[in-house]
Amino acid sequence: MTYIVQGSGLTIEDVVNVARNNQQVELHPDALQRIKKCRAMLEKKIDAGEIMYGVNTGIGEFSEVVLNDDQVKDFQKYLIYNHAAGIGEAMPIDHVRGAILGRINVHAHGNSGIRPEITLTLIEMLNKGVTPFVCKKGSVGASGDLAPMSQIALLLMGEGKAFYKGELLDGKEALKKAGITIPGLKARDGLGTINGSNVLTAMSALFLFDANNWLKQAEIAAAMSLEALKANMGPYTSRLHEVRGFKGAVRSANAIEKLVQGGDLKSGKVKHKVQDAYSMRSTPQVIGTAHDAIAYARSQVEIELNGVGDNPIFFPDEDLALSGANFQGSPVALPMDMAGVAITMISVLSERRMNRLNNPALSVGLPAFLTKGAGMFSGLMLSQYTADMQIVEQRILSAPASIQSIPAAADQEDFVSMGMNTAIKNFQILENAYGILGIEFMAAAQALDFREYKFGNGVQKAHEVIRRYVDFLDVDRPLYNDHNAMKTLVESCEILSEVEAEIGSIG
Repeated sequence: MTYIVQGSGLTIEDVVNVARNNQQVELHPDALQRIKKCRAMLEKKIDAGEIMYGVNTGIGEFSEVVLNDDQVKDFQKYLIYNHAAGIGEAMPIDHVRGAILGRINVHAHGNSGIRPEITLTLIEMLNKGVTPFVCKKGSVGASGDLAPMSQIALLLMGEGKAFYKGELLDGKEALKKAGITIPGLKARDGLGTINGSNVLTAMSALFLFDANNWLKQAEIAAAMSLEALKANMGPYTSRLHEVRGFKGAVRSANAIEKLVQGGDLKSGKVKHKVQDAYSMRSTPQVIGTAHDAIAYARSQVEIELNGVGDNPIFFPDEDLALSGANFQGSPVALPMDMAGVAITMISVLSERRMNRLNNPALSVGLPAFLTKGAGMFSGLMLSQYTADMQIVEQRILSAPASIQSIPAAADQEDFVSMGMNTAIKNFQILENAYGILGIEFMAAAQALDFREYKFGNGVQKAHEVIRRYVDFLDVDRPLYNDHNAMKTLVESCEILSEVEAEIGSIG
């Protein structure tokens, strides 16, 4: 089904469907009319010689420089040239596609003043699979993601490079093969394409989708570990969390309870302690905190996805042009810094439970390091090392980028969000999180194989999926293959999808 872009209602799931699943896109007729109406107002102002930032003036420190008619024609071209100043390897295709979708949704409001040909060409690029080559690094997340968005804008002049059907081609060739007409850039078109935080916002949308799936798998891993450690299941009763009032904790407690339903531990057939360690009984509160952080970040990202992030902004009904800072990435950068911290926090919790599974003083009768041959064999001793190393990297990456502003443009742009740094490091945090959680899954499956009681239906299904990829560790073997297999398995969400198919949604 085609996604209809209308300037509102764009969700994180919509971004995923277009960016990753190649859903087709169409511009709503009302949005097209708004774009045309705004462009007509802009052209009237240009003809009247009205001074407008970024249309017939320079930008940044040069905003006071007024351009003559001949300069206006070439200004958009040179604007894109000098802003296409990124560095590094190619950004993932889904990040670029998500950014293009976000920019189209900005245009759909009819406040950007660009020609409709620009927006329609961006839509064609999405639908026909032409994805600009965009360097991973270069944006400071204010005045928009200027460097990466300019590499997208190069295609609108038939320049730059683009991926098409698995090949990296010159932009002009890619557009020609796809049957897309090059629209060129006229007054306002260049700045109207690049002057928003669309790349960091698209990356954040994709991250939040993945982070939510990862948190659900963290609850599955927690349930497995709790069953293996003979946990007291009282702390996972939703009523306990409802009286405190945090939605995320209620959600997490309900998920864990659902995962252990049908097992002997939940039914009271297995003896347990009166109180367990914090890394066990605090699980709903801690994972719940992460759920709440992700939910807040989502709310901010979806506001940005559906807002007018541009400068200047035109209001055709009032015949008004206003220049401000709606390109500023801070509204997304700050909550996304918190979202990355949340994933690190839950990774630490995961490692602490894995430690309890390994430690014979804490594991309620499990063999040391989950091996039958302690002394001759070391079992999962070194798996903890691998998890710990990744957590330290996560902690380093969890330092907020949103406070790291460095002034630029001769101090005209003297506070920037650095939100692109946040978006990049969040994916690095999540990559480590896949490995850390995979190790807890592997340890929990190993521990459950030493237990002789019935497990919850969700836990049993997760164990079954894991055993398709990683065998029981009977005697020591090189573990890097198992670690990588588990990391890939967590990233694929196969455990999550099969568990939810078995017991229903867990969140």
